[in-house]
Amino acid sequence: MNTDMKLLKVTLVAALTAGAVVLLIGAAREAAQPAVNDPAVRGKYLVTYGGCSDCHTPLKFGPNGPEPDLTRFLAGHPGDVELPPPDLKPGPWFAATAGMTAWAGPWGISYAANLTPDVNTGLGIWTEDMFIRAMRTGKHMSAGRDILPPMPWQNLAALTDADLKAIYAYLRSLPPVRNEVPRPTPPGGGPGYE
Repeated sequence: MNTDMKLLKVTLVAALTAGAVVLLIGAAREAAQPAVNDPAVRGKYLVTYGGCSDCHTPLKFGPNGPEPDLTRFLAGHPGDVELPPPDLKPGPWFAATAGMTAWAGPWGISYAANLTPDVNTGLGIWTEDMFIRAMRTGKHMSAGRDILPPMPWQNLAALTDADLKAIYAYLRSLPPVRNEVPRPTPPGGGPGYE
């Protein structure tokens, strides 16, 4: 066999081997990625992109200062931490926060809700329809009190039904965390909103 033929065979074998490796790597990557038609995967993307954890996950002190407490991921404001009535100064609109999970302003005090599927303290008894209607109407449990600032339900209302269903599916896939968030407090204190 002449040298040119040997070189051609070696080149062909190398090209086929490289092609097989590329196909195997691609197949492995595809298998490692979750199915794109899984609504919970889309929901996780939307929850992450929307920054839901910024207000609905309590902070803890770590080696570099405050950081999300991932053991209470999306579990809302810690149930054992209630705030005194806000000291709102006269003048333009004002808001203050406590650890990013509680907010005080002219509406009183609002606490970030527990978004985990805990049946007693989270979204565990919410149906998909209740969740979608709450995000469309700004009413807690789709028919209750107003959802208070800073919750951007108006932005969520602009999402498609498919996106809201995906968010709901993702929230239902989380481990439930028992955390009874305080009820919102009206301006000046007094009994919390129902």
